[in-house]
Amino acid sequence: MMPRTNRLMLAVAAIAMLMATHAAAQDYPTKPITLIVPWPAGGSTDISMRAIADSASKILGQPIAIDNKAGGGGTVGPATMAAAAKPDGYTIAQIPITVFRLPLMQEVSWDPAKDFSYIVHLTGYTFGITTSAEGPFKTWQDVIDFAKKNPGKVTYATPGAGTSLHIGMEQIAALAGIKLTQVPFKGGAETNAAVLGQHTMLQADSTGWRPLVDAGKLRLLMVWTAARSPNYPDVPTLKELGYPMVYDSPFGIAGPKGMDPKIVAKLHDAFKKAIEDPAVIATLAKFDMVPNYKGTEDYKKFVVEVTASERKVIESLGLAKKTN
Repeated sequence: MMPRTNRLMLAVAAIAMLMATHAAAQDYPTKPITLIVPWPAGGSTDISMRAIADSASKILGQPIAIDNKAGGGGTVGPATMAAAAKPDGYTIAQIPITVFRLPLMQEVSWDPAKDFSYIVHLTGYTFGITTSAEGPFKTWQDVIDFAKKNPGKVTYATPGAGTSLHIGMEQIAALAGIKLTQVPFKGGAETNAAVLGQHTMLQADSTGWRPLVDAGKLRLLMVWTAARSPNYPDVPTLKELGYPMVYDSPFGIAGPKGMDPKIVAKLHDAFKKAIEDPAVIATLAKFDMVPNYKGTEDYKKFVVEVTASERKVIESLGLAKKTN
């Protein structure tokens, strides 16, 4: 049996640790926060997250530094955070749907149900398929006609294997009865360059392509939203083309597992106010993005729901990882 003096010392130490943790949560933040954006600088996600972070930093009273950690279809950054960051609220990350999807497709180092402290759900994307304005495709039907005559020869750029763009394109191809070939990149800057230079015939990505479409260098063949984009009223949606799908790949913010609920609440409140900021709303609108708020508890429920729905899609496409 442990001596009474030792038990007393352990109790005092535990109380001191609890008091220190409580004080840290009360004072948080006392230094800059790092927000991992798992995509290259200059893309639509990077620009929108910088606007959101700038607004949230003013509310929190500390700078929020953006750390671009691209790769793995948007999973390298969150995985790095989950493996190495302290749960003190000073390292957080944007969480794309690939964080939930990739574990269904292959072995990964993280468990989306256990390794993150979900904070707030923010917004989603407008996705679309573009092609070079100098290329042969004027409509999506042109793509289908060519692909049926040339199976596998239509190449499309995405920001990574397992992303919503990759899975969406494979669903579209299956429904259209055609074979397409994915060429994965790290983000929008690279997919823009690929299709602009006609290294790939198509690009499936979020609205980082908008300046090139507006400049007449790329042609937008379709969008994946529920309704037509107000910026491109002549461009059809997936549903209008006969595909019963809507893809907007909504995303939020999370930290590593074990974060103090008081710190989670402070971050939640700051980011919620940020997506209500007119300046942020204006930045999102440039990329056809709109706020899609979910509080901490609703975000946790969303993670469970989206994982279940993604499992069905992955299995239907034959992309689920093999289990022993």
